[in-house]
Amino acid sequence: MNHSPSFAYNLICNESQLQQFVDRIRHEKFIAVDLEADSMFHYQEKVCLVQMAAKGENVVIDPLEVGDLSPLLPIFKDEAICKVFHGSDYDIRSLYRDFSIEINNLFDTQLASMYMGERETSLGAVVKKRFGIKLDKRYQKKDWSQRPLPDGMIEYAASDVFHLIPLAKALMAELKQKGRLDWVIEECHYLSRVRPVNNGNDPLFLKFRGAGRLRRRNLAALEGLLQYRRKLAKKKDRPLFKVFANTSLLKIASDMLDTPKAMETSRCLSVKQIRIYGKPLSSIVKKAKTIADNALPVYPRKRRPSVSPKVPERSKAIKAWRDDLADRLEIDPALLFNKAQITAIAIKKPQDMEALRCVDGIRNWQVNDFGETLLGLLAAHP
Repeated sequence: MNHSPSFAYNLICNESQLQQFVDRIRHEKFIAVDLEADSMFHYQEKVCLVQMAAKGENVVIDPLEVGDLSPLLPIFKDEAICKVFHGSDYDIRSLYRDFSIEINNLFDTQLASMYMGERETSLGAVVKKRFGIKLDKRYQKKDWSQRPLPDGMIEYAASDVFHLIPLAKALMAELKQKGRLDWVIEECHYLSRVRPVNNGNDPLFLKFRGAGRLRRRNLAALEGLLQYRRKLAKKKDRPLFKVFANTSLLKIASDMLDTPKAMETSRCLSVKQIRIYGKPLSSIVKKAKTIADNALPVYPRKRRPSVSPKVPERSKAIKAWRDDLADRLEIDPALLFNKAQITAIAIKKPQDMEALRCVDGIRNWQVNDFGETLLGLLAAHP
């Protein structure tokens, strides 16, 4: 087994170097892209490196030094250039958030690997299987905002794009052979449109797993605890999870632990955390206990629309057909039709191809390749 080879790369630290690189690659057909961020180390995460490969050239762009990445905007927007990422969801959101970069003509090699039926789809697993090369992952969880960065970390970052273009070309050929290339291209188009979520002034508990199971008074306690954690995280410039774990705050709110002693007994926080933060956390819970009933927060519940009793039968029939198809294609069933799509089809019960295309969330490739079969299946379950 070969380890990832040492290779040449250029570090771009100013706008002049960046513009020269853009001029060299503006007519390329494929450009590989990856990035490193500091979400593990800071409250407000940011992109710390952008790695790109094209025309046999590898570069690592340092946005903390360059500052203005606007020369890259036309490259990412150009429909004629295929931008190759691996596991791009986070990268797309981050590039848009920090630099207003929009991506056209995306090809995600992780998504492509999934549609090829691969079970292990991390970049390390895919590169190891296809090229017999073991990628070095020792710097994966390091702080990319530190400066200066050790040479080893920069080379590690550059190595992540080194194999992406040959990988993309191989996957495109294989997907085409299986008749699945159009599937992936359309899914990549939708993926390229994801954007960072801005919750504005919404309660923090809306994005907190487990909050929906709490009673209203416990919910008030949880919201107070979450607001306090966010305030601390901003002040300390640390990620939320490094201030208090979600499980700790959920335990305090669920059991309404309103004394440091109660927190100690429940073992929801460390001794050090209780010593430093026990009293302010306790006071938040105590305050929640005094809120008037009519002033307590309410967790929003989506009312399920009333549907025909035939809908579950249709959903079950579609799911059984999908699972059988996925088994024959050796692919994850959810990649063919996910739960939301199955439910939407069962509710709308389209009578023809045009109506099927209008079902919320349905893709063109699903209609083109499986529409007739689906319509036949629905006709058999009136």
